[in-house]
Amino acid sequence: MTPPEHNPEDVAIDAWTRVLSRAPDQINAPRESDAELVPLPGDANACLAITIDTVAEEIRAGLYQDPYTMGWVTIMASLSDLAAVGAEPVGVVISASNPGDFERSFEARAALGMEEACRSLGTHVLGGDTNATPEISLTACAIGTVPRREALTRRGIGRGDAVYLTGRAGAGNAFAMARILGLSVEDFPEERYRPAARIAAGVALRGRATACMDTSDGVLATLDQLMRLNARGFEIDGDWPRFLCEDAAEVCKRSGRPEWMMLWGPHGEYELVFTIPADRVEAFEEEAPSLGLEPVRFGTVQERPALTAELPSGMKIDVDMRPVVDLTTAKETDLRLIIDKYEEIGRSQGLE
Repeated sequence: MTPPEHNPEDVAIDAWTRVLSRAPDQINAPRESDAELVPLPGDANACLAITIDTVAEEIRAGLYQDPYTMGWVTIMASLSDLAAVGAEPVGVVISASNPGDFERSFEARAALGMEEACRSLGTHVLGGDTNATPEISLTACAIGTVPRREALTRRGIGRGDAVYLTGRAGAGNAFAMARILGLSVEDFPEERYRPAARIAAGVALRGRATACMDTSDGVLATLDQLMRLNARGFEIDGDWPRFLCEDAAEVCKRSGRPEWMMLWGPHGEYELVFTIPADRVEAFEEEAPSLGLEPVRFGTVQERPALTAELPSGMKIDVDMRPVVDLTTAKETDLRLIIDKYEEIGRSQGLE
């Protein structure tokens, strides 16, 4: 099991939280949920869910070239954290930083992406701040509310729980791979990459899921984080095409890369990974359509803290995300080389 202190992001978070005092009435502990949860003043039964995300690295790397995409993803990244705690959005505030001599058309296009992302989920940009900086950086802080006793967190997984996705995954890594490998724009045009936060699904999972987290860092990285927080592992289905979206399957076909890479890489989408107690699985799956859910079951919680994949051959292997995390946070700038190394690491561990 990858210890929490090994993960560079967790190390950075710990460096901050050792100095910053915690609000005495804050409901969640550090890293325990996708959004921060605090009691809503004047309402003992509700809490505020607050989260903030910045989109900069993907822009710098050239993955997003259309300002509309930059704006859309900035909003959805933040709203997805609300979805993962079961919150309904109140609104979003933004910070937009870009070179001062940029064409005004950039701002209008990025703003349109933000506006239409918000509109698709029934919320609004409430205001924000603009700055002149050497590089583009877009930040969104989303605010929502959730019944206090129904807020979803990353903790609470029980042995034997069934593991689900809210939908087929892999779109994020497929889009990134298509850009990095130079696949034809027609194979995966940027305007088709419009990942959506699963707000309605998060609301439907309140009182049903034992734990929940979004897939913004990739499916296997999400499971790895849940494993370390809960000290329980997962046995997952290695029949990768069964829960990959069409775009992910098509990019694998055209690039010759294996399907498992669509879940292995760090550029995720905004599906939710969630767990349901074993004794409630049948009732949940019967109820799901009426809740607007189309859950994809792909694993089971195991007591042993490991990520175990059962491959199509029937072989079971433990997947170690540590070298993937190391590579993700390394200073290597050749993204094509990183993809090659991702594949090399996976194959060395027995993925097929």
